[in-house]
Amino acid sequence: MARESKKMELFLELAQPDPETGVSRWVNKSEFVGKYAVLIETNGETWSRRDQSPLARQYEIEKDRSLTPGRGVDAWRLVGYKEDSDKIFKQNIRKEIRDFYKDKNCVMLGVHGFSTNTRIEIDHKDGRKNDPRVSKQETQTLSDFQPLCKAANDVKRHICSKCKETDIRWDAKNILGNPYSFYEGDEHYSEELGCVGCYQYDPVEYRKKCVEKIAGEAAGFVMRKLYDLQSEEEDNKK
Repeated sequence: MARESKKMELFLELAQPDPETGVSRWVNKSEFVGKYAVLIETNGETWSRRDQSPLARQYEIEKDRSLTPGRGVDAWRLVGYKEDSDKIFKQNIRKEIRDFYKDKNCVMLGVHGFSTNTRIEIDHKDGRKNDPRVSKQETQTLSDFQPLCKAANDVKRHICSKCKETDIRWDAKNILGNPYSFYEGDEHYSEELGCVGCYQYDPVEYRKKCVEKIAGEAAGFVMRKLYDLQSEEEDNKK
């Protein structure tokens, strides 16, 4: 079953609310086909219920039950943001950012498939999701996100949750072959760095920094070896 945040993302993709006002067009239930079919639920659409979903906590939702007989909802539209929505981190991702990453391979596992575990999800790098700038579509940047397959994203979500509970960051050496624990900072989470430096935050940057660090260490080793050897030869001549 798709998560509520994913269903919210799908509905917003259909509704296309104005980012300034939070007002959208009417979305008819007949549009819930293809990838949007998960929005149809036998027990009623929980993703639009008051106070039970990220969508309902952020937007005022108007529902139309007049199109077909019965009490079921036929269409939905958003009529603005909730008064306290600024206090809630909005997980909406701007369309051009989603379009940029949707065809990319998972940066952790290198896969991009159509099965449940290999389909690509656009991940908020910062697992704590507490940056107001990233919460607003108009101020989001490509570097705030990364493509992860569902399997990798599920694992990352669990890791980030543990870090939030303990303020102890995940050690990259848990993966055999990773040479350093962090590319910046140490195991202790700090407000100054936030998630930056953690492998889970940006595995691509982790690899780049590892190459730079190893190259620097190798150059230093070679220099010491050469000059130590030269010093020994000069001492022997005396």
